[in-house]
Amino acid sequence: MLKIEPLGKQHDRAGFDCGSRELNQYLRSTARQHLERGLSRTFVLADGAGPASILGFFTLASCEIRVETLPAQYAKKYPHKAPAARLARLAVHVERQGQGLGSFMMVDAMQRIVAVSENLGIIGFFVDAKNNPAQAFYKQFGFIGLPDNPMELFLPIATLRQSFA
Repeated sequence: MLKIEPLGKQHDRAGFDCGSRELNQYLRSTARQHLERGLSRTFVLADGAGPASILGFFTLASCEIRVETLPAQYAKKYPHKAPAARLARLAVHVERQGQGLGSFMMVDAMQRIVAVSENLGIIGFFVDAKNNPAQAFYKQFGFIGLPDNPMELFLPIATLRQSFA
C-alpha cells in the first residue's frame, strides 16, 4: 500500500534515482538539512509493505511573492508583497515514472496546502516548471502561468480550496 510520509532517517535516500542529478542530490544531501533548519518539508512516497525505499518525493516551502508578477485580476487584490506556498520539488523514481505517482503526490501536496491555509494566511500555491512537459503537468491541476514567466505557475488559494470543498 502506498503512503506519503515525512522524510525520515529510515528512508533510503541513496537508492533513489529520478533521472535528474540535481533532484537526486537534493534528496540525498540537502532535504534533511532543510527540514532540520525549518526551511522546507520533504515528503516521500513509500510502499508501506516494503522496506524504506522511496518511490517519489515532494518538497513544500513558504515564500513571499511580489504581486505585480501575478496576472492583473489577482495582483489588484493584494498588497505589494504577499505570503504563499511553493512546491519546491517533485520527483518520481525512474522505474515508477508514468504510473500516476506524480499526480498522487501532487494531490497530497495540494491537500496539505489547503490545510495550511486554514491556519496561516497564504494567497496561493506556486511552482517553477523545469520544462514544457512539467508545465503541462501542473496546468492539468489548474495552475496558471505568470505573465512575465510562463514557467512559473500559480494556483490561487480560493481555486485550490474549491477543488477540495
